Amino acid sequence: MLELTTSYIDSLAPNAAAIKNGLGLARKKSFVQLQRSEGGELLFGQCSGSGKTPYVCSADFIVPEKPVFRCTCPSRQFPCKHALGLLYAYAEGQTFTEAPVPEDITAKREKAEKREENKEKQAAEGKENKPKKVNKSALKKKISAQLEGLDLLEKLVLSLIRGGLSTIDSKTVKSIQENVKQLGNYYLSGAQIELRRLALLLGSNQDREESYTYAVEQLTRLHAFIKKGRAYLTARGEDPELALDHESTIDEWLGHAWQLSELKEYGLTKEAAELLQLAFYSFDDLARQEYVDLGYWLDLESGEIHRTVNYRPYKAAKLMREEDSFFEVACTPVLYKYPGDMNVRVRYEEMKPRPVAAEDFALLSSKDQRSFTEAIKKVKNQLKNPLGDKLPVMLLHAADLGVTESGQYVMTDESGSSLVLEDIPSLPQGTVSLLPFLSAPALQDCSVLVMFEHILDSGRLVAQPLTVIKDETVTRLLY
Repeated sequence: MLELTTSYIDSLAPNAAAIKNGLGLARKKSFVQLQRSEGGELLFGQCSGSGKTPYVCSADFIVPEKPVFRCTCPSRQFPCKHALGLLYAYAEGQTFTEAPVPEDITAKREKAEKREENKEKQAAEGKENKPKKVNKSALKKKISAQLEGLDLLEKLVLSLIRGGLSTIDSKTVKSIQENVKQLGNYYLSGAQIELRRLALLLGSNQDREESYTYAVEQLTRLHAFIKKGRAYLTARGEDPELALDHESTIDEWLGHAWQLSELKEYGLTKEAAELLQLAFYSFDDLARQEYVDLGYWLDLESGEIHRTVNYRPYKAAKLMREEDSFFEVACTPVLYKYPGDMNVRVRYEEMKPRPVAAEDFALLSSKDQRSFTEAIKKVKNQLKNPLGDKLPVMLLHAADLGVTESGQYVMTDESGSSLVLEDIPSLPQGTVSLLPFLSAPALQDCSVLVMFEHILDSGRLVAQPLTVIKDETVTRLLY
């Protein structure tokens, strides 16, 4: 029999509004008919709408990892609120009468089966795994254009450095913004984002000295990118295969969007991975001109902390699926891993949820970092890379989490080493102020997910708690 949880249904919704509307349909008893197949893998029914004829919707779980949703409504969201309402009605225990599978769904299932058979046949014949043909002539032209773009970017960066940040005015910021647009002609979308980030720093109304500090860091990152990007593109242009760099993030900086087939080709996959989400938040990235949904997940086998990143461009945000918090274990047949160092980005095409068990918490507590000295050493090595992620996240074990006489929260490991907890500027909200609401036992012998940031003005490395895990209780501080 099909088992559905509210958390899982929430994860299928395209956005928060769809969740609200779907729940509303279920709780207002808007479904005039609720039915299920004999095996329970198909839910279908009719929901009253604005017209005379009810909408016919269904949720097909014949392949549990890849549910198929159908509805006769005109909505462009997928799944629509009617399909979600059908699932919520089932999860809340409303009565579904048993009925034969509709003929149209049977026909669509048969077509899907034939497509899968063709895929398997192609895979067996080796057709599916044939490498995609690359137009090397066009790619070399692109590399040549990117090198020209890097020359343009270098001239701008050097002129800003020679002139000094104190001479930058609104006219200079406008000139930088014009260069942002020009970089699009040179296939340097990654550089566009970082240059726009610099323009935002220089044009902000915040403290001038503070913005200068971060502007200098951004100029340093751009200079490092130009140097490494030029060396990489020159070497790649001389490579007969024109191969991508699958070990570092340089291609992503250059604007390459990794395809799952490419990650698979380079062996950046893991089979039968189980992930437990420990933190999630969304934010507006003005430099990217996108909304970003960011989740941090623990690989229950390896103990690594991975990231899932969902970008929603402003212009298409309403039509794109919005990620959300997930409170179960995501069982993925194949996990795709992007190039990178700490907290590599991951993706999956299929996922089957299961409830979090006591064994999962036992695994979690065995994977946290017990030595703060070793953890900080790893973080510092990450921060030394100018093109690396500047907000590394780690799962640490705290023998004690308490308050000093000065009022600071401090984590202490088993050897007595301590780590001061503070809110970092890069996160959209603080979390340290929430720690007093946790009970004293919850702050003893616990696991804490923390995000690190190097504060440039003071030269200090600061850690902010994201989640506290004690026994089988997970307290997310970031939301």
